[in-house]
Amino acid sequence: MKKEITIAIDGFSSTGKSTIAKLIAKKYNFIYVDTGAMYRAVALFAMQNRYIGKNFVDANSLISKLKNISLSFQFNKEEGFAEMFLNKVNIEKEIRTLEVSQYVSQIATISEVRRKLVSEQQEMGKLGGIVMDGRDIGTVVFPHADLKLFMTASANKRALRRYEELIKKGDKVSYEEILFNVQERDRIDSTREDSPLIMASDAIEFDNSDMEIKEQFDAICVFINKLIL
Repeated sequence: MKKEITIAIDGFSSTGKSTIAKLIAKKYNFIYVDTGAMYRAVALFAMQNRYIGKNFVDANSLISKLKNISLSFQFNKEEGFAEMFLNKVNIEKEIRTLEVSQYVSQIATISEVRRKLVSEQQEMGKLGGIVMDGRDIGTVVFPHADLKLFMTASANKRALRRYEELIKKGDKVSYEEILFNVQERDRIDSTREDSPLIMASDAIEFDNSDMEIKEQFDAICVFINKLIL
């Protein structure tokens, strides 16, 4: 049985990449890495230090401080997944807000940020047995991954999922602002010069607009089982 495989999951925001990746990690005892959380952590750092705001991005100041950013994941037994830590502080809740979502794609366009995080992600995956989700995992981080998945869904469906998720957490948001955020992130992610969001030529596409999580997971497990059994 071959277990040291690498699974790359890419796709648009709010397509359930993290949910699927966590289920895969749990079932096959793989390491799970949420690369989106890493970019969100850098975005939060930029916000805290006023390097980014509604109408500005001070990329040079952020770049000069990248050496001061230490990112790590620590497993939370009660929650059942690894949480994001920025400079040894748990920021898992802070990085999931709409405010951070509004800035993360802009932060991800900065080449120096991408180089730092891609290097860390590749180091995490050296030994295999890993499932990683993000925007450029199958194209840049692990171009030779054993299995590549690309998740997509209509903007309306994704916005509704995100809206319901935030409302359940008690956040005061509107569907309209969520939809705008989803569409804007799609535009930025797909058109940035450095590592734009594109589907790898050898990736399997999953349009889950009308698919339940279990249906997706069962289909993906078929592909994984062919690789490890």
